[in-house]
Amino acid sequence: MTINQGPEPEQTARKTSNLRPFIFLGLLVAIIILLKVFNVQQYLEKERLRQTIAAYGVWGPLIYLIIWTLAPPLFLPGLPITVAGGVLFGPFWGVVYTIFGATGGATLAFLVARYLARDWVEAKIANTRLETLDDRVARQGWKIVAFTRLIPIFPFFILNYAFGITRISLRAYVVTTFFGMMPATVAYVYFSSNILDLLQGRVSKEFLLGAALVALVSLIPWIYKKFKARKGESLDPSDI
Repeated sequence: MTINQGPEPEQTARKTSNLRPFIFLGLLVAIIILLKVFNVQQYLEKERLRQTIAAYGVWGPLIYLIIWTLAPPLFLPGLPITVAGGVLFGPFWGVVYTIFGATGGATLAFLVARYLARDWVEAKIANTRLETLDDRVARQGWKIVAFTRLIPIFPFFILNYAFGITRISLRAYVVTTFFGMMPATVAYVYFSSNILDLLQGRVSKEFLLGAALVALVSLIPWIYKKFKARKGESLDPSDI
């Protein structure tokens, strides 16, 4: 009897990537409605909120970095944490803390796979296209990491583990992950750093710019897919 394995992880991730802007928008709308219902928007003026967080000194950023570092190894969703970073720390420090936290989490998962859980990861990616990731890394090196960060066709969290059992060096993985995640981090943090303006009845130019950045980043996979289609190629990291 044949057991249906379901869609491959990259197919699921591709669908999730396409839906990500709508998930983000839905989450935003839900939060705004809840805040309006409970009438707490008066306490969420962004400068007042950030001053409150700043009053805790180093503990605010430290706790945020710890949460982000633990999220990828524990398969926790990163989008709400990213939104919180923009809201609590603003566009500059929000990007700084988010990119270092997300890279730290991706690195922790990488190290767990490399030194502690190789058998578990191999079983997890068995019979998927991630099973050949090591061969692709051997041929293309850091380019595969950059590709999968910019074009999210594989699940982010399992991808961190999967790279841990490849032959890529830790340094190349960390550096490429850091810069590969930067465009999406800047877009989502900048946008979320201005969403509290909506609670005050304002649609600021910063909010509109953030929305445009999120839209632009969300179009990267679609643009790449169209580019490959014109060349008669498929969306496959092995053809970088």
